[in-house]
Amino acid sequence: MPDDAGARGNGRRLVLWDVDLTLVDYRGIGGDWYRRALAAVTGHEMGRVPTFPGRTERSITREILAAHGFAGSDELIERMYAELVAIAERERAHLPEKGHALPGAAEILAALDELPHVVQTLVTGNLAEVAHYKLAAFGLDEFVDLDIGGYGSVSEHRADLVADAVRRAGDKHGVDFPPDAVVVLGDTPNDVAAALAHGAVAVGVATGRSDEAELRESGAQVVLPDLTEIDAVLAAVLTDPVGA
Repeated sequence: MPDDAGARGNGRRLVLWDVDLTLVDYRGIGGDWYRRALAAVTGHEMGRVPTFPGRTERSITREILAAHGFAGSDELIERMYAELVAIAERERAHLPEKGHALPGAAEILAALDELPHVVQTLVTGNLAEVAHYKLAAFGLDEFVDLDIGGYGSVSEHRADLVADAVRRAGDKHGVDFPPDAVVVLGDTPNDVAAALAHGAVAVGVATGRSDEAELRESGAQVVLPDLTEIDAVLAAVLTDPVGA
């Protein structure tokens, strides 16, 4: 385990976790839930499933609505959100059968939870309620402060989610989290880009569709194959990456 004395600034650390394909794997349910939500809200069957990795719920919802001839008003988007949350709520008890926690996720969340200077929350394209249900299915929700996360309803642009999470965390804890005290962990180049746009440390985790080379090329200061090597993940979170 890295020595906390070498941690960035010896101050608080804000750790922002992506959810899908970083902490948990529920491949396939996003498309299914959107098909059902679109049919319930508009009466239309989905003709094309968009790409999901690294995107926000607002971006995906707008694309789906536009592809089916709808302007994507705020009112219609909110109705889609409400239906997605309702579907997730109905399926909550079955989520453990539809996915799994990724190896090492529970262990690293628990290890960071033991460090008093570390605050853990989420930056995820999911809606807040959906993110909660996905993590709670495997007991991962107890380690992250869900009230201060950056969620996919906020913006089409993932960098805005990072900024929102940093602001919320600062307001709650009464301290500023400077960019070099913020660490974003995610599995896509979009996660990396969002971190870099804020000036935060970007840690790529190659547990999704992007391999280590792609994450490194996208600008991640640290790239991990997965979360199973706890000391390596702690080092990525708590110490300055080379060249930072």
